Amino acid sequence: MSGEFFYYKTITGVGKENEVPFYTEEFKEQVVRKMMPPNAMSVAQIRRDTGISEQTLYNWRNRFRNEGKVVPADPSNPDNWSGKNKLAVIIETASLNEHELAEYCRRKGLYPEQIERWKEMAISGNDHSEALTQAERKEWQQEKKKSSALKKELARKEKALAETAALLVLKKKAQAIWGEDGDE
Repeated sequence: MSGEFFYYKTITGVGKENEVPFYTEEFKEQVVRKMMPPNAMSVAQIRRDTGISEQTLYNWRNRFRNEGKVVPADPSNPDNWSGKNKLAVIIETASLNEHELAEYCRRKGLYPEQIERWKEMAISGNDHSEALTQAERKEWQQEKKKSSALKKELARKEKALAETAALLVLKKKAQAIWGEDGDE
């Protein structure tokens, strides 16, 4: 690691002094770019290569994402990116011609068809995300349990109704065979 990308600053704490590295914005951006396609290096790999803590790397990645720069959560599968990241790509590519779009896609490890599909989903207002949030999953499970209980209750009542209908039929047959008053 070159000294031009960071410098040490002495921080005075309670009874001691520590030298803490401070990294330049250019260096931070270069490191975050390594997390994006086509490199798509893991945070653990970058930590081993640079010696920067994983938490610092996650903080840099999140800061760049919050600034609107495309930093995928799962660089190996762009279709699993969040809707926010997909929208950022759509906005970045909106004014590009075909040649520029192809170059952009090569740099980011995407396909023009993916971007077109994301654009269509954004226009339709549907993310088509299969993944449910924890609250949605819990609500879905409760609805599933409720549906199952209602099905069981319906089956029980249908059996009771069928039994009652059978008893009425038997009663009518008995009355037809032995007459109107069967208690003699």
